[in-house]
Parts: sequence; C-alpha cells; structure tokens
Amino acid sequence: MKIRLNRFLSMCGIASRRKAEELIKTNRISVNDIIIRDPAYKVDPEKDTVKIDGIEIKPERKRYIILNKPPFYLTTLGEDKKGRKTIKELIKDIKERVYPVGRLDYNTEGLLILTNDGELAHRILHPRYKLPKVYIAEVKGLIGKNKLKKIKEGTELEDGFAKPDDVDVLKYRKGNTIIRIVFHEGRKHLVKRYMAKFGNPVLKLKRIAIGPIRLGNLKRGKYRDLTEKELTDLKRSVGLED
Repeated sequence: MKIRLNRFLSMCGIASRRKAEELIKTNRISVNDIIIRDPAYKVDPEKDTVKIDGIEIKPERKRYIILNKPPFYLTTLGEDKKGRKTIKELIKDIKERVYPVGRLDYNTEGLLILTNDGELAHRILHPRYKLPKVYIAEVKGLIGKNKLKKIKEGTELEDGFAKPDDVDVLKYRKGNTIIRIVFHEGRKHLVKRYMAKFGNPVLKLKRIAIGPIRLGNLKRGKYRDLTEKELTDLKRSVGLED
C-alpha cells in the first residue's frame, strides 16, 4: 500500500509531518535516487528506497511511552543553552527516536506521551479530536461556590475565549485551593493563564491524564511503555484502528 511521503518520514521517526514537509521542500529527500519535492508524493514502503541526504531510511519499530516529567525539566530532546535539565536525560536508554507529544512547562510536572508514531501524535494534538487533558493545580487563594461557577463558565483570554471541560475543588491547603481542571485544547500556558484571569494564579501544576491514558502511580522521572489495552483505547479515542 502506498502512502504519502511526508507520512512515511513521520513513520520513520525522522520528523513530524510538518517538519517532514520542510525536509522535502529543501531537496533533502529522494525516492529511488530521484529528488522529490512534493510532500504528497506516494511511496510504497515495501518496494521504494527512500533516502535523506543520501542515507536510506526505514520505519522504526513503533514505541509508545509515558513519562512522569519532574518539575524543572525542559520538554526537549536537545541541549539547553542555560544548562537546565531536559527530558532527554530521563529517556537516554530508549533506542528508538521517540518525540514528546506536546509539552509541559519547565516548572510543570506529570504525564507526557512520547512516540515515534507520527500519525498518532498528530491526532493527539489536533483539536478536532477534543482529547481531554486533566490537571491537578494548586492555586493561590480560596475558591468558593460562586467563584467556581464563574470559572466553569469560561472567560476571554488574549488569544480567544476559553472554557474548561470540567473544574472541581478537591481541597483547601494553607489558604490555597487544590483543583482538578480539564481542557481539551492545547494552547500554550492555558491553565496558568486561565486561572490567573480569575485572580488565582497557579502555584503548582501536574498533568495526570491525556484522554484514556492515566499517569497512575508511575514514579516521578520514570517512564514505561503503554499496555496493549492503553494503546488500543488511545487509538480509538482519536479515530485510529489497530
């Protein structure tokens, strides 16, 4: 079965589909020793020879991992110019070139999905599939019933209207409030910007779920492969079949 060239590159773990298109347009990709400039060009993974900069590439074994990112780690696989720790240090024994699906802020902890399955990664991030992201946040100040009602109704942010899928007060601690908040959007710093708008800035933030995938009791700084059931449930939640 033939597939688009940019999808093939994504399957090989070379880059996301968007980055793959950039590689193709800069004349770095050849199929059967012919430079291809069209991301929609169809290739047969079983018959065609695809190369990047003259080096043959093939699809890697698919790997699906969840990581419990500690706070004060950058969600990047590169080096930080300021010398800060990155998640690369936590997954350095993984042979496959997996990439984080989305990001967590430097001081935010919790669930990260990493994979070399470009199609699945694309769908997890795409707003079309409305995959809920669940966070536990400690916010400054006490949130009562009236305030909680307003938070649930939504508000305008600088980049448009935002409304959580769900918000609950879990408990109070030393004059602050612990909440569970759910968004299916993936806008940058969304939880922090949203709660700041109500006068309750986030003090601590932890993501505990993405769609059907739960962080559970995975220890901070550790990772594990998804179970077959988790992977099946995740794929189904974004319209992919096994």
